[in-house]
Amino acid sequence: MHPIFLELGSMTIRWYGVMVAIGFLLATFVLNQNKKYAKMTSDQVTTLVFLSVVFGIVGARIFYIVEFWQQFKGNFWEIFRVDHGGLVFYGGFFLAMAAIAGYCWKEKLNMLRVMDICCPALAVGHAFGRIGCFLNGCCYGKPTQSFLGVVYPEGSAAFIKYGGLPIHPVQLYETAANLILASILFVLVRKTKRGIVMSLYITAYGVIRFIDEFFRGDHGSLTWGLFTPAQVIGLFLIPIGIILFIYFMRKNEAKNNQSNDR
Repeated sequence: MHPIFLELGSMTIRWYGVMVAIGFLLATFVLNQNKKYAKMTSDQVTTLVFLSVVFGIVGARIFYIVEFWQQFKGNFWEIFRVDHGGLVFYGGFFLAMAAIAGYCWKEKLNMLRVMDICCPALAVGHAFGRIGCFLNGCCYGKPTQSFLGVVYPEGSAAFIKYGGLPIHPVQLYETAANLILASILFVLVRKTKRGIVMSLYITAYGVIRFIDEFFRGDHGSLTWGLFTPAQVIGLFLIPIGIILFIYFMRKNEAKNNQSNDR
């Protein structure tokens, strides 16, 4: 854990913010590599990424505040300190998707194809955001005897809860999973019809997050005494992704058959 990147007088730049910025730049780069598959210009890509980041951060922060409201009682201004960490991905995901849909409608872009090219970029940006979580000391894991275990310093949230016990670096698990997913989806965008990549992302990330949550150690109460809020959302997203995948596969096959008949 090393939350501080640079201190310039009274100004402090944290690694969390640096990693989010790197994720933003890499997501823009990935989108630009695939923009032709959604018939987008570079200006449209830049605007889309900006809107996604702004709405994504707002949505992710709102979800975090709702889930961990106890942390902000008596410390109202901490609500706005996003640089200290504290974002819930699903909140950002849903609000960012709404922003993308609105922008596609305004610019008359094919929303499904835009969603497809956004998925590998989103996975890349999310991966670096999780590195920021690791350095910041938030979203930490449960104790483990594995050689992968890490020990957080005194004063950190993980140390306060678990002392000097080694804990799972769950943030880095999710980083690795997101980078693998991004690589696969990046290739599939160029080889599949619209809707397929989006469906696979929804399904795959739902599975990744559901599994990763079992190793998280920063949870409060569990839903039904079994699952975290993120796992419950994943349980809804996984079947939705599978249904969408089957639907788009059949739809694309039907179009191919019609073309062959002609």
